[in-house]
Amino acid sequence: MKSSMVTNGTSTPIQSRLGTRIEGFSREQLLKFYRTMLLARRLDDKEIQLKNQSLSYFQISGAGHEAIQVAAGLALRPGYDWVFPYYRDRALCLTLGITPHEMLLNAVASKDDPNSGGRQMPTHWSSPRLHIVSSSSACTTQCLHGVGAAEAGEFYQRIPATEQAASSHDDEVTLVALGDGQTSGGEFWESLNTACNRRLPIVYLVEDNGYAISVPIEIQTPGGDISDLVESFPGLKVIRVDGTDAMASFRSMTEAVVYARARSGPAFVRARVTRPYSHSMSDDERQYKSTTEREAEAARDPLPRFAAFLTTHRVVTENELAGIAADVDREIQEATDLAIVAPKPKASTAALHVYSSTIDPTSIDFETTPIQEGQPDTMVSAINRALSDEMGRDPRLVVFGEDVADCSRAELLSEVKGKGGVFKVTLGLQRTYGRERVFNAPVAEANIVGRAIGMAIRGLKPVVEIQFFDYIWPAMMQIRDELTMLRYRSNNGFSCPIVIRAPIGGYLRGGALYHSQSGESIFAHCPGIRIAFPSCAIDAAGLLRTAIRCDDPVLFLEHKHLYRQTYNKGIYPGPDYTVPFGRAAVRRPGTDVTILTWGALVQRSLLAAEQAATQDGIDVMVVDLRTISPYDWDGIKRAVSTTNRVVIAHEDQLTCGFGAELAARIADELFEHLDAPIKRVAALDCPVAYSPVLEEVILPQTSDILQAVRDLSRY
Repeated sequence: MKSSMVTNGTSTPIQSRLGTRIEGFSREQLLKFYRTMLLARRLDDKEIQLKNQSLSYFQISGAGHEAIQVAAGLALRPGYDWVFPYYRDRALCLTLGITPHEMLLNAVASKDDPNSGGRQMPTHWSSPRLHIVSSSSACTTQCLHGVGAAEAGEFYQRIPATEQAASSHDDEVTLVALGDGQTSGGEFWESLNTACNRRLPIVYLVEDNGYAISVPIEIQTPGGDISDLVESFPGLKVIRVDGTDAMASFRSMTEAVVYARARSGPAFVRARVTRPYSHSMSDDERQYKSTTEREAEAARDPLPRFAAFLTTHRVVTENELAGIAADVDREIQEATDLAIVAPKPKASTAALHVYSSTIDPTSIDFETTPIQEGQPDTMVSAINRALSDEMGRDPRLVVFGEDVADCSRAELLSEVKGKGGVFKVTLGLQRTYGRERVFNAPVAEANIVGRAIGMAIRGLKPVVEIQFFDYIWPAMMQIRDELTMLRYRSNNGFSCPIVIRAPIGGYLRGGALYHSQSGESIFAHCPGIRIAFPSCAIDAAGLLRTAIRCDDPVLFLEHKHLYRQTYNKGIYPGPDYTVPFGRAAVRRPGTDVTILTWGALVQRSLLAAEQAATQDGIDVMVVDLRTISPYDWDGIKRAVSTTNRVVIAHEDQLTCGFGAELAARIADELFEHLDAPIKRVAALDCPVAYSPVLEEVILPQTSDILQAVRDLSRY
């Protein structure tokens, strides 16, 4: 028997059951290729029907993309390679092994939907077994996840002393699929920079149907062909193909996968496809496409094209095609009958899997006793030592960000002192653990967080640094729509427990508008992420270690002003010291007024409390929350019921600051314990200015807190 040239991106032959082959395919394989394309199209049609019957609630079609998608699936190895699809990739996911029944369970929002348990909208597939990573509806974000996943695969080959290394392979490939409109997103370009710079085994598949909803390609892409724009990227193999031609599609996808498997670098396939249906059922393409254009698109439909190819080459007869269609319809109807009677999620499960159910960072498991040996040291030293200890404990831990390495050109380490971050928090880590585990990233915050997500999906434990909190916003899409959502939308199938370190806050002369801001309340509005905000060296070490060892994403806020103060020094508490999240610390007991605070305001509150005691005889309790999400509600209740008067002091702006949430809940649930209104002390509703005169009046000072305490005590 004759064998094909390639399949699954290798030279392993496909043995034909028949004597004749077409471009390496047996008759059986050609018919399966066609059947999968038809199956995808008919599933689209069935979901449209279910939507019209109010049995499903949304539909977006992959029609017109089937040929290139099946070709991509055939070139890959399911459960071996990694796939980051987008919402049109139905035929790709069918080829890789997701079943029609599983897709229809997704469409009807069943609790048995293996993709999301009814949490994510249809056509967003997920399978840990098949290495199909749960996708979001956000455009382009998956590109950086694919880069991170490919980096993780390479990491495991170089540092195999991890449990996860056993599931990685030295010839695995990562596929990132996206539409032409998504190539306008900055994160697509950020991912290409890193993929080419690190020569990663990634295949980009751009399925170009000419439209981003109603926006045509010439508005999205200069010259109308994204492949022309990326051709100058070093090491990037660029392939162009008619994605409605099944055989040409298979040749192109195989060429791309073989290139990446051989570790030659990333490959880029631009497949021209068509979109015979509207963008989704919420769209009507007749509003922006002419009849002539729609007719021309229909003429390029890959399904009738491939059917004609098969009949022309006498692979199949019209009657046999009709038989395949009938068989597909029977399979879909059987799957539909099962899906529409499948149970729905219970209302009681609505908040399940927002956070890890296996590791609880608020539990007594994280209650430890510090080791009291050595001399007190600064917060910056405590964080550095905690990072170093955890890197020694866990070989999966990687540290990266802007300027965090000692020196990217490692050969110079014998000559230079090393950078180790703009605040020296990571100084020496690269020297100790090597450039594979401590490295610099481009000046691109989305790149940092997006890659970390992809690494964490594969089991690494990234601890990344955003150099200044003020510059975290380019990563907001990655944080809000990906990092905090992945576990929930995949129904606990995937998770990405990374730690984002971010120096925050003002009280440093010269910081000004872009190096002095706060804003923790914004991230407290993102369910799925924990937020720690230590005020002293011992807590910084203990909370950071908890952040690293827990199984949830953590935003670890480090106040720049506190890095090298003397009043918050502490003896390093040891390599296993942890502090539970959601446990406030009473920094000063008191009976008259409670100050709830965190970060740099802790010390100012303590000074105000001492002045209130010595000057006015007011006994003030100071409570340091230590973590914002979760926060210690039981501790707050105890404090409020003791003093009956509350001041909430924070550095962030007054309006919509986190103090507003605390004040609202105290007023709602502890009203009977209050003897006076709740007072808030916070920054003015304006940026932190450069002039020291302006900065002092903008940020809350000890005198502001003292005045609030006096006002409450007189009420």
